[in-house]
Amino acid sequence: MDIQKYSVNQHLIETLLAWVKSGEIAIPEIQRPFVWDASKVRDLMDSLYQGYPIGYIITWLNPNVRLKDGTTATGKKVLIDGQQRVTALTAAILGQYVVNKDYKRVRIKIAFNPIAEKFDVQTPVIVKDKTWIPDISEILDGKSNSFSYINTYLATNPEIDQEHAVKSISKLFDLTKKQVGLIDLAADLDIETVTEIFIRINSQGVVLSQADFVMSKIAANEEYGGQELRKAIDYFSHLAVAPEFFQFIADNDKDFAKTDFFHKMTWLKNENEDLYDPKYTDVLRVAFSTQFNRGKLSDLVSLLSGRNFETRTFEAEIAESSFQKLSDGIHQFINETNFKRFLMIIKSAGFIHNKMIRSQNAINFAYIVYLRLRAKGENQANIESYVRRWFVFSVLTGRYSGSPESMFDFDVRQMDSRPFAEYLQEKEEAELSEAFWNASLVQSLNSSVSSSPYFHAYLASQVKANDKGFLSKEITIGDLITYRGDIHHIFPRNYLKKNGLPRGKYNQIANYVYMQQEVNIQIGDKAPEVYFCEMLEQCNGQELKYGAIDSVSELHRNLKSNCIPESVFTMNIENYDEFLLERRKLMAEKMKLYYFSL
Repeated sequence: MDIQKYSVNQHLIETLLAWVKSGEIAIPEIQRPFVWDASKVRDLMDSLYQGYPIGYIITWLNPNVRLKDGTTATGKKVLIDGQQRVTALTAAILGQYVVNKDYKRVRIKIAFNPIAEKFDVQTPVIVKDKTWIPDISEILDGKSNSFSYINTYLATNPEIDQEHAVKSISKLFDLTKKQVGLIDLAADLDIETVTEIFIRINSQGVVLSQADFVMSKIAANEEYGGQELRKAIDYFSHLAVAPEFFQFIADNDKDFAKTDFFHKMTWLKNENEDLYDPKYTDVLRVAFSTQFNRGKLSDLVSLLSGRNFETRTFEAEIAESSFQKLSDGIHQFINETNFKRFLMIIKSAGFIHNKMIRSQNAINFAYIVYLRLRAKGENQANIESYVRRWFVFSVLTGRYSGSPESMFDFDVRQMDSRPFAEYLQEKEEAELSEAFWNASLVQSLNSSVSSSPYFHAYLASQVKANDKGFLSKEITIGDLITYRGDIHHIFPRNYLKKNGLPRGKYNQIANYVYMQQEVNIQIGDKAPEVYFCEMLEQCNGQELKYGAIDSVSELHRNLKSNCIPESVFTMNIENYDEFLLERRKLMAEKMKLYYFSL
């Protein structure tokens, strides 16, 4: 017989809030900043007052953990869904502060008018109006006596309909007696099952990632510094994108500002590099895989809960050591030296702009490779070469595009079991064979998608070679990418359109080059045979019409570095397909030479 995966019960609002106050329900302080505006809190209070349902709250029981002295600690309920509603209740009814989307601690005060039976957000005008109860938390905190308060209110407002006021104030006092549905998910459920239940119950079909569950587990743990660890992950990923947020933390979270974590991420306040802006999921994944030799975040949830995989019990020692190892991993991730040296290595492979990096998982695992090799004391020159090659290998093979967690898990275990150089060579021999370079990659370049990872790897090969832009004498591909240069067509787009070619045909990777805007304007919609004839005249002393190249040898060097076949001088619409195939082969050959130079 199937075991019930969860229980559904109705509880009084006051019971739910008592659990929150006692810590039985753990609300991660910044699991998600409170993003509701005050009007939504007002509407929630009105729904409760009117007797409308406010949806289910979903919690997941932490497992009972065996302590060092042999006793068992009962697990808390971790809030999985309903944080905004529960936080709204604690703000309006208990008068607690909330952390808003700017990470500031603020109070949301909800007022109530017993005459109109209307809720509103407190304003200075409402405070001055004696018919309003300016802050409902002042009478719903459990300390006020309804009889006394009603008498005081009626004495202050003798002209109103007293019977109506008594009824509405009494109804307000009964607000915390209203019921809310609570779904308790069983402690022994795995993440996949919890996710499935969550999606089926949640009417909006919101998908919680495994990283969300990990963050909930971390933040709910007070004993091993979970709140601080959670903030370190969240704040770092926020600062990486918005350095100006640094002052927010310093001003509004003074306790965290005193921590070693905050000190270690101070360097981000003046950092505008955006090549790698990791989200909290990325920080977690890298820190976890680096420290635990595992790739599946569901394992981290179990480890943070204290799971002993052999005995299938939960032990405090395992939870404690897991929190410590994860903390060490976060420290390694956010370390300024590690982070900047890693980015220098990625840039040295020619990936100099964030638009060239389409796979966050590829760069995540490259950082894992860097951190693990550094921890093992590998020679720095070897580290740089291995990281460059593994990153580009991952990009070219789409290694982490399918099931990244499974692949992370496989790769990190392989790295742990033998020398990395041996594993890298094995993968290169298996997946980067001659057939890959001569056939598979050539076919992959048969695409119209300019964001293709293959095209970006090709551009990286040009950046690393310090190649000049198409028909440019001094401006490099790197300059054009860095300063937002444009991709243009060797066979001009309008020329191909006039000859009846559809969009997917003229927008081909093999027809793309980085070219200066002014050169592209001069080319217009001329056939290659036309503007290349004029280029030859330019190289033989005629007027400089297309850029500054003024010698035939320099022109040929430029064509070679941009993988343009020599036959382009006489090409027109009849030769377009031939041109595309020939250029794809040249691009693949360049990428091969580039890869093995890394």
